[in-house]
Amino acid sequence: MAELLQHLVNGLVLGGTYALLGIGLTLIFGLMNVVNFAHGEFYTLGAYAAFAALGLAGLNFFLALLGAIAAGALLGALCEVSLLRPLRRESIDTTMLVMIGVWIAMQNGELLVWGGVAQSIPHPFPTAPLVLGPVSVAPLRLFVLLVAAALIAASYLLIQRTKLGRAMRATFQDAETAALMGVRIERIHTATFAFGAALAAAAGALLGSIFLVYPSMGDLASLKAFSVVILGGLGNVPGATLGGLLLGVVEELGAGYVSSGYRDAVGFVIIIVVLVLRPAGLFARSERIG
Repeated sequence: MAELLQHLVNGLVLGGTYALLGIGLTLIFGLMNVVNFAHGEFYTLGAYAAFAALGLAGLNFFLALLGAIAAGALLGALCEVSLLRPLRRESIDTTMLVMIGVWIAMQNGELLVWGGVAQSIPHPFPTAPLVLGPVSVAPLRLFVLLVAAALIAASYLLIQRTKLGRAMRATFQDAETAALMGVRIERIHTATFAFGAALAAAAGALLGSIFLVYPSMGDLASLKAFSVVILGGLGNVPGATLGGLLLGVVEELGAGYVSSGYRDAVGFVIIIVVLVLRPAGLFARSERIG
């Protein structure tokens, strides 16, 4: 039982960051009809932004995390305005190819700037684990879990309780009617893409502090994000949250009871089963954002 609880805690840490990735992607895909293949690169951007803020700018760890989130939002907004907005009326295939180009350009830019050597993000937390009954957890992992939970809650409140969130939900449901009601669709698209990129950058900065930072780390993160969207259902923020947590727990249990080498394989087997049995997602409800 103690071993199971330990795996569940570790899985929740991973799952919280997967949920951040999934929420951002499901918003962008559901509201803008953009298949964002570059989503994992914003995850990588967040990790390198935190590393640069600590190593070059001399900021403390917590300000570096905020800087990483801001960098993701800024570059996301720039990407939407300069690349996606001119292609608003083009087919989904065209925007998909553009985002593949962004993915390749960002990854090679990171490789050019930082090189191929993996880096570690320094953090102020002690290495000695906290012992909570039968479970021991590193203070850094506990911090990551708490921050991920706070960002998930803030995302839900933004979508459900703010004027911007109401405009996003209205645009998702019927963009033409929302425009007639005074919603600035272009601004909503920019805000949505920036918000999704910021959540991905936050996930990268958080997990980058636990693991290592390297230019291709976003490739697997993109697959995780799409997996979470499949599990949670398109446009379903609570579903993306539950899907991310479920994926993290399943991967950790697979690594603990099968083999660490099959960690990712176990998660993707679950995705295949879900696609076969429930293509709309485990937590799919009526079509909505929120």
